[in-house]
Amino acid sequence: MDAFDGSIGDITRPVAFVLTALAATVSLAAAPVPREISFPTADGGTVVADLYGDTGRDAVVLAHGAAFDRASWRGFAAVLVAHGYQVLAIDFRGYGKSKPGSAKDALFEDVLAAVRYLRRSGAPRVSVVGASMGGGAVLRAAAVAAPGEIDRVVLLSPAPTPDPAAIKPTTLFIASRDEPAIERIREQFARAREPKRLVLLPGSAHAQHIFDTDQADALRTAVLDFLASR
Repeated sequence: MDAFDGSIGDITRPVAFVLTALAATVSLAAAPVPREISFPTADGGTVVADLYGDTGRDAVVLAHGAAFDRASWRGFAAVLVAHGYQVLAIDFRGYGKSKPGSAKDALFEDVLAAVRYLRRSGAPRVSVVGASMGGGAVLRAAAVAAPGEIDRVVLLSPAPTPDPAAIKPTTLFIASRDEPAIERIREQFARAREPKRLVLLPGSAHAQHIFDTDQADALRTAVLDFLASR
């Protein structure tokens, strides 16, 4: 994998990092069993989520795409837990047992509620990973969050937001070089404020679908490296 050099990284070679080898060995069968929890949103909704790992650690919120749900993150959650993170994978309002509040489409409220749950539970740092629809919700959440609430943002082929320049935390965009939405994603990245990074992977898979391709290890390693950086 090419190192990040400046704002844009382009991954074109096989990944050889030890992190990747460890990530590849974590199977669904060996994944930690999550604890189902629920918590309220600011607009009166309820988020049901899977909580992995121990409290008091740096934490990561996982926000799924439209074709997925919280269970779809189980494999990646296992990788994150193996690297010392607590993980909270949410079901958005209208998915599973999660319920909308006063604003039916305010998915960003679900992301913010998850971040605040982890903060109240003692997480010293909270980062958020959002994919496709979930990426759009994370973009909005990162724009309206209080300073310091969200430490890092990872966007996998995110749905667009009207004002990506409003994102406050350091942000990593990841997409496939030949996916149909790539020009829109590049435009969102260009408008986002620094510090930011863009990683383009070979292929055409969109968002969480990248985990089902030969670029899955590269995706996992890019996210882990970014979350660990200061």
